[in-house]
Amino acid sequence: MKTQPAQLPQLLKKGLSPVYLVSGDEPLLVQECCDHIRKSARDAGFHDRLTFHADHQLDWNAVAEEFSALSLFAERRRIEIHLPTGKLGDGRAVLERVLQDPPEDIILLLISARLDAAETRRKWYKELQNKGVHVPVWPVDADKFQGWLQQRASSRGLSLTRGALAMLGERLEGNLLAASQELDRLALLTNGNTIDEETVEQAVQDSSRFNGFELVTELLAGRAAHAGKMIGVLQQEGENPLGLLAVLTRDLSLILELKATAGQGDNPAGFLKKRGVFQPQRARVLEQAARRLNRGQLHSAITLCSQIDRAAKGFDDLSPWHHLRDMSVLLAPSS
Repeated sequence: MKTQPAQLPQLLKKGLSPVYLVSGDEPLLVQECCDHIRKSARDAGFHDRLTFHADHQLDWNAVAEEFSALSLFAERRRIEIHLPTGKLGDGRAVLERVLQDPPEDIILLLISARLDAAETRRKWYKELQNKGVHVPVWPVDADKFQGWLQQRASSRGLSLTRGALAMLGERLEGNLLAASQELDRLALLTNGNTIDEETVEQAVQDSSRFNGFELVTELLAGRAAHAGKMIGVLQQEGENPLGLLAVLTRDLSLILELKATAGQGDNPAGFLKKRGVFQPQRARVLEQAARRLNRGQLHSAITLCSQIDRAAKGFDDLSPWHHLRDMSVLLAPSS
């Protein structure tokens, strides 16, 4: 069955399914849905967790062995499989076997990018619909972002003036993960007082000298030397790289789409406005990057984003900042 993110907590109260699929390109909402499932599973006694990432290095035979081996133990366990491309590839046959008769002592959580139509027609997905729950996560439309921001602030006990809300909406440009982090910071700064434009402006001035938004701009502009300095500062200040990674991944995908529309003769400015890009500076950076970078570079950059995500979550020997330095070189103009 399918359910919406807002309906998931109530569904979980009725009991657990053997398998869940959470898919979408909004990291914050995907993470929150997964956290609801994890908490319900832990409350039901599924304490142990195994995590796999479905990249080219994953041995799906090892995954299949885990499902068979776990039946020998009394512990209830969770198996999480991250699907960064939204495709199972070699793991399709393994999942089909598992979903035909899901083990009673395992909760399977699949965490995926948005699924394409072809994947939803495959046998494994139909089995999942019969045996489990799919939670598709959709982006918040640009014209609804301020409403989402207001609702999010209210749920945290924050009161914003209309001007403050508009200023935050313009600055955050639909990035939900960055918005959540910004509201957390404002909550610490305001101590329950109403947040006005001056408060937001002061919070921006008090923020890190080099923030994630500025780093993304430098990376896309190909200014590798300056981007390298910013990466060092952000690393020293303990910045969470997942926030800026969400922005970078979104913008790289936009640039790929922009290149495709340019070949069809569409107006770049009009396309970007339809996609919620209203700030002239950001639109200019995206247009210039679309002209300068080729598709090979962009696809390599998106793949590297997956590596950064793995590293930020502790599944890589190197730090995410190391891979971000590689990104600055990849996106720099060739000498």
